[in-house]
Amino acid sequence: MEEKLCSGEHPHHDFKNFALDYDVLYDLSEFFKVFGDSTRISIIAVLYKEGELCVCDIAAALGASQSAISHQLRILRTAGLVKPRRLGKTICYSLDDAHVEEIYKVGLEHSLHK
Repeated sequence: MEEKLCSGEHPHHDFKNFALDYDVLYDLSEFFKVFGDSTRISIIAVLYKEGELCVCDIAAALGASQSAISHQLRILRTAGLVKPRRLGKTICYSLDDAHVEEIYKVGLEHSLHK
């Protein structure tokens, strides 16, 4: 006997013209995976709060090695979440744009409201 998933006692949506762009959803999923690492989200948090910082300041703030922070910054930069700026021999990093700030802020607010 076929099991019904719905009692049918409410209006149902017509999905005839509904389509998902799976390539876009895949890219979105990959984008959110970058946020899934505690070191990377900590870097984003520090940059959100403090603004532009060099690698050694980020490492000091997080109690991590400069090489570990550099590795994670490379991933964040590739994902378009942080941007570098050269100041002489030093490279400083900041959040890429207001979108990244907003994503972090909304995620934080959601986590705190539980």
